[in-house]
Amino acid sequence: MRDWWLALSRPRRLFVTAVAALVVAGTATTAVLVLGSGPSQDGPVPVLLVPGYGGSRSALSTLADELRRAGRDARVVPLPGDGTGDLNAQARALDDAAGDAGSVDVVGYSAGGVVARLWVNGPGADRVRRVVTLGSPLHGTDLAAEGGVIAPGACPVACQQLSPGSALLTAADRRPVAVPWLSIWTENDQTVRPPDSARLAGAVNVSVQELCARAVVAHSELPTSPLVTRVVLAALSGRAMTAPVAGC
Repeated sequence: MRDWWLALSRPRRLFVTAVAALVVAGTATTAVLVLGSGPSQDGPVPVLLVPGYGGSRSALSTLADELRRAGRDARVVPLPGDGTGDLNAQARALDDAAGDAGSVDVVGYSAGGVVARLWVNGPGADRVRRVVTLGSPLHGTDLAAEGGVIAPGACPVACQQLSPGSALLTAADRRPVAVPWLSIWTENDQTVRPPDSARLAGAVNVSVQELCARAVVAHSELPTSPLVTRVVLAALSGRAMTAPVAGC
């Protein structure tokens, strides 16, 4: 048995150890190890928080403050214009915000999660360590589609790109998740419809209600919810990306 163990490379030993630990734990919430190709830099790295549609940075100020209290260098990314323009341009703004940092963690709220995905699919692929998205319409939202039909003039570029089946989202879906990624959403979401548009193949996916059945969290409350904050802090603190532990 010892010879077999010593014959394994160090990364495979770590993987076998992690899987064994998860099997032994046998918790009610299944923990899923996500292996990605992002930077393996140890210790704290900057955390870039990407605002949602409209670009309001204040929506993420509470979460940024909590990350700073936990010892992280948290920065809310300023988006070009009013945050309703081309999401590709917003992804370039995220790239600019990353600056010369060797690697970063990214938290994307709402449409900010789509921006994070575009960046990871492009220049961020070798710079992002892990991604957490909150209520992100990764496959679009019916609200955007309805807006484009009811009032086309009131549905700017980002709105059109967030319509299910848009060229931007279809192209993004062709790219597999290549970094550790946690996507969390709320079943009470009236902005991202359906709420599980946040589900992303290859990521750790969980709704707030899977963690706490009695939780009532609106879309706008995701960045300030104590439960969600706990999940974000945990996701950005460990070496492996695992499913959050259930608990209210």
